[in-house]
Amino acid sequence: QVQLVESGGGLVQAGGSLRLSCAASGGTFNSYAMGWFRQAPGKERAFIAAISRSGGSISYAASMKGRFTISRDNAKNTVYLQMNSLKSEDTAVYYCAAKFLPPDLVSRYDYDYWGQGTQVTVSS
Repeated sequence: QVQLVESGGGLVQAGGSLRLSCAASGGTFNSYAMGWFRQAPGKERAFIAAISRSGGSISYAASMKGRFTISRDNAKNTVYLQMNSLKSEDTAVYYCAAKFLPPDLVSRYDYDYWGQGTQVTVSS
């Protein structure tokens, strides 16, 4: 059983940056591909980015590429999401998730474990 705890959310002005962190425990972190998702009020949860077990493979949603960067530190059991040039439409609850996958694979679907989410609010 993997436990995931997100942090780093908060209130930021449009154009600003935030870095979200997701700390994992209870499992072998480098056995899991990791992903970031978000859910805005009244909308379905949306894929942002995913990273493979070693960090060698990365996938982004087309609309997120260029402003958001996913990374991981397996020594710290942590995955990050760097968000730049934030816009009001980025306001959402952000979730990290873990999926057991073979090395070098990433996925946008069917994650096994989820964190509780962290709120990001971008003021215009």
